[in-house]
Amino acid sequence: MIKKICLVCIAFLAINSHAQEGTTSPYSFYGLGSLKFKGTVENVSMGGLSIFTDSIHVNLRNPASYAGRFIKSTGEGHIVKFAVGGSSSNTTLKTNTASDKANAATFDYLALSIPMGRLGIGIGLMPYTSVGYKLESINDEDFLEYKYRGEGGVNKAFLGVGYLLTKDLSVGVDASYNFGNLQNSVVNFRYDDEGNPLQYHSREVNRSDLSGLNFNFGLTYTPMVSEKLQLTSSITFSPKADLTSTNQRTFASVLVSSTGQEFPVNEIETDLGALGLDKTVLSLPTKTALGVGIGQPRKWFLGAEYTMLKTSEFSSEIFTFDNATYQDASTISVGGFLIPQFNSFTYWKRVVYRAGFRFENTGLKIENESIDEFGMSFGVGLPVGNVFSNVNIGIEVGQRGTINQNLVKENFVNFQLSLSLNDRWFEKRKYN
Repeated sequence: MIKKICLVCIAFLAINSHAQEGTTSPYSFYGLGSLKFKGTVENVSMGGLSIFTDSIHVNLRNPASYAGRFIKSTGEGHIVKFAVGGSSSNTTLKTNTASDKANAATFDYLALSIPMGRLGIGIGLMPYTSVGYKLESINDEDFLEYKYRGEGGVNKAFLGVGYLLTKDLSVGVDASYNFGNLQNSVVNFRYDDEGNPLQYHSREVNRSDLSGLNFNFGLTYTPMVSEKLQLTSSITFSPKADLTSTNQRTFASVLVSSTGQEFPVNEIETDLGALGLDKTVLSLPTKTALGVGIGQPRKWFLGAEYTMLKTSEFSSEIFTFDNATYQDASTISVGGFLIPQFNSFTYWKRVVYRAGFRFENTGLKIENESIDEFGMSFGVGLPVGNVFSNVNIGIEVGQRGTINQNLVKENFVNFQLSLSLNDRWFEKRKYN
């Protein structure tokens, strides 16, 4: 078990060391940024479907999945589940007049699930949102007018409990501490009457440090409807929550070198306290997810899920935009998996093959254009070692946004990788 814990830590450090910015989307300019965590690699490989739970994978979107029962067979104990995941994204950005490419890599989650009889505990860390953009605005004379840059995001450290009420019904709750910071800057370039850049330009820099708690409640119901078929249904609910935002804002005159490096002069910090903006409250919206599916245990599964996010509840005194509004968001996910023969001696027959697709209205509306997202995903779960440990690999291809109203369309290819490592704890010794 020590070797497996070390492997998880090494993987976490390797992924995190390359995770400079979790997104390159220009739409992360708005609000808290782009929603980063959309489930484990297993979830994402099935179109984001999160209703399926089993004994060897961690489901971080439904805390009811932490529940478990003691395995009463002689010499066997609880299966403790470790999971770590990361992803890499390659994106092509297109407008009416230009295109560009960008890429990003990031750590996605680190989690541990410990079942104890009917009770189970989950603990972990994940990025919740991510900000990462570099944008430029050109004026009517085709001169660079504004340069925007943003980075940061919100992370979640969570502790959850699940309980098995009956053999088919389990409930759970997650408590998450949200923390992180958002940083953005804008440089306004100035020119003389002949179009020559002035020596000094103006820059505004903002930073918001965020913290606060939120909760997620879950329920799963998994009865057998025939000798071979099992029905799976689930519901999760996250009530509206508030984050505290401590804000800073500075203005400066800057010298900009030929390489784009900025050298501030006469930097002045704004007294946000006098404006009542030094500490503000940001509201996280209510989220509800409903899902249902059917399958044959250890053989195949097919399901669908509908997620509602009351993005219209999002509010903040410090994050305001003239050209953007928020409407309620929704996502439809359809997906499943197939295992040719889980107990076969042939390796490839024990591999889990996953696929799915999703349609998402992000809730962001810019220049009266809804920013929608679509993705198709595929993945495999490769068995490794003992006690059903596996490596999960996924790929998602999709697009986000539109070129209407001079906006940006993103065509993305996301690669995901995770390790699901399992071990037995609390085993009864056969011999002393």
